[in-house]
Amino acid sequence: MRRAGKDIKTVDLALQGGGAHGALTWGVLDRLLTDERIEIATISGTSAGAMNAVVMADGLDQGGREGAREALAGFWKAVSDAARLSPIQRSLWDRMTNRYSLDHSPGYLFFEHLTRQFSPYELNPLNINPLRDLVASRVDFERVNHCKDLKVFVTATNVRTGRGRTFTQPDLTVDSVMASACLPFMYQAVEIDGEAYWDGGYIGNPALYPLVEDRATRDLIVVQINPLVREELPRTGREIINRLNEITFNASLIKELRSIELLHQLIEVEQLESERYRDIYVHLIHAHEELKNLDASSKMNAEWGYLTHLKERGQAWAGSFLERHFDDLGKRSTFDLKSLFTDSFRPPSLDTSTSSDQPTEPKP
Repeated sequence: MRRAGKDIKTVDLALQGGGAHGALTWGVLDRLLTDERIEIATISGTSAGAMNAVVMADGLDQGGREGAREALAGFWKAVSDAARLSPIQRSLWDRMTNRYSLDHSPGYLFFEHLTRQFSPYELNPLNINPLRDLVASRVDFERVNHCKDLKVFVTATNVRTGRGRTFTQPDLTVDSVMASACLPFMYQAVEIDGEAYWDGGYIGNPALYPLVEDRATRDLIVVQINPLVREELPRTGREIINRLNEITFNASLIKELRSIELLHQLIEVEQLESERYRDIYVHLIHAHEELKNLDASSKMNAEWGYLTHLKERGQAWAGSFLERHFDDLGKRSTFDLKSLFTDSFRPPSLDTSTSSDQPTEPKP
């Protein structure tokens, strides 16, 4: 995958988690992989972002860029196929109104009630996890750890200490990926080397510090799939819980981005620019207007039509970003980090041809 040339831009990617919304990131990756001008040196991913990262590394090692694209498509198709027999399906009303939400799904509402009353140790004492089996069957971790074209970092949260642990090659396993995706109300904690881990989103969604230390590039692109801002005040119990989860899972990312801005100010004021004190160019691929009307329950919807719909959105985001900012890569940040220090922050918007306020069923 490595090539030389003055028109080649090398970037690092930070991939958030977000359940089925990770298909948005699939679309972003697919679009970047089709652009020969872009080299992806390192990925830091959490939860669904971690899964996208290891699937991509597996595909790259096996078949280059096209192999990575095929591996990502195959993984998400397998996710959809596995979900077809799930009791958590859209209601007839949601299907009739072309909504991907599961808020009216009897299976989803029943499962939501159970997880609020009982722990996964009570509900699932045998610790059966079909997603783990799917990842283990779809990803060859020997190839992931052998991959020379892509460095991968996966973050999980240590239950005992509350601190993050970052896993990377040559020690990536299905357990480290599942630890990064372990929502504590749904799954038993994943034990690795005598320690128990939960979803990495609590401590780094995703972790940025491995990318800041990367000497291969100064360009860090964050693929943001969790809404930073919601204009409407949540009023129902579900809306309040969902917004709290969004705030929690964005807090670590905002904190690290603020730290990068403080480092930038220090370098600028003290004139510390050197290989030891490198400035970082930060970019954001995020379509706030599209994300804000995706209900949190839709993260559990793995219908193939929905996943491919999200993929197309992600492709459009990435295409719009490259059209606007390709020439800025390697030269300047395109995301104003200072805005994170104000209470009036609004995410930048991207013009895409597929944008709409409310997702609808794709045409057959």
